[in-house]
Amino acid sequence: MPARRSSVAFTVSVSVVLVLGALVIALVLLLSGAPTALVVGAVLAALPVGPLVAIFMWLDRYEPEPRSLLLLALGWGAFVATSVALVLQLGSSVLIGADDVFGSAVVAPVTEEATKGLFILLLLWFRRHELDGVLDGLVYAGMVGIGFAFVENILYLSAAYQGDGTQAGGIGGAVVLFLVRCVLSPFAHPFFTAFLGIGVGIAVSSRRPAVRVVAPLLGYALAVGSHAAWNGSLVLDDGRNALSTYVFLMVPAFLLLSGFAIWARSRERHLLTRALDDCARRGFVHPAEIPWLASIPARRTARRHAERVGGRAARTAMADYQREAVELAFLHHRYLRGTAPDGFDRIGQGHVEALHALRPRVLWPQPTPGRYAAMPQVPQVGEPRG
Repeated sequence: MPARRSSVAFTVSVSVVLVLGALVIALVLLLSGAPTALVVGAVLAALPVGPLVAIFMWLDRYEPEPRSLLLLALGWGAFVATSVALVLQLGSSVLIGADDVFGSAVVAPVTEEATKGLFILLLLWFRRHELDGVLDGLVYAGMVGIGFAFVENILYLSAAYQGDGTQAGGIGGAVVLFLVRCVLSPFAHPFFTAFLGIGVGIAVSSRRPAVRVVAPLLGYALAVGSHAAWNGSLVLDDGRNALSTYVFLMVPAFLLLSGFAIWARSRERHLLTRALDDCARRGFVHPAEIPWLASIPARRTARRHAERVGGRAARTAMADYQREAVELAFLHHRYLRGTAPDGFDRIGQGHVEALHALRPRVLWPQPTPGRYAAMPQVPQVGEPRG
């Protein structure tokens, strides 16, 4: 399927499923009654969303993913994954008589990680050119996990506010659960699904067919295993092992994954620089532009300079040029590795043509003895490009 048709099919299909999932979640929330409880649950559940999204956006700064896809990932986690997981878990309780312990420790991890991870697999199938490696897979997985956790937290926090036969409820009960789910373990769902995201990222970066199959499967197994370990510690033996599981398993594993994500982010600058060097040798960009493109602070400086000299239009042209150059560089890196997606030549040619069209409107900062002295001078259009 051509890339353009594939992208349209993906967007339309996911949008339709999002609407259906949102209707299911709306029905579940309406049937739960107690509008005050829903408001309390929604407000408390929203508090960790902003900081979590900011963390993943920070990881995604070298080659930012399309905001539309990140929003789709959030929506998929919030509406599609939650609604399908609810249906599957309800079906398991009816068909196989799964009790609360088995449902929480086994059924929930298997179904929830499958429904969350399906979005990343759809990206791999329909929008493969958007996945450049491990960090992209991790970012999309994190966004799906954040969306899922948001809606799930609304349901749990609303129930805690209403109370039951064993809990008094009220704002006190909701706040206690908020501390457990949104303060002590807000990263849980993004953390679990990140394993599958990493597996998919490894798959798109590998030239070995076996790795392309095994890596996502192993990532899913790790996502389910970590999810099951956490859920199991909460329901087995009345939760007596929850604290030790959190301290000795969840926190160290999260710190290791965080360190890996930071390492992957720093590695992206080196990959970007090498790819831009080769792009410059092929005449796609000027060599002097590379330091201005490979460094995030330098990109920010270039945008500010463009706005100061040429106004908002110049800033927009600079931002567009940076985006096209970075997208071209990461695509070129995959070409050099032999893992370029189908239609990479057409996609790459589109980036090259966009750069050529934007270049006359790009106003680069020019180094002077007191300003940008360490940066190279980029020739303006019409100057020698030697």
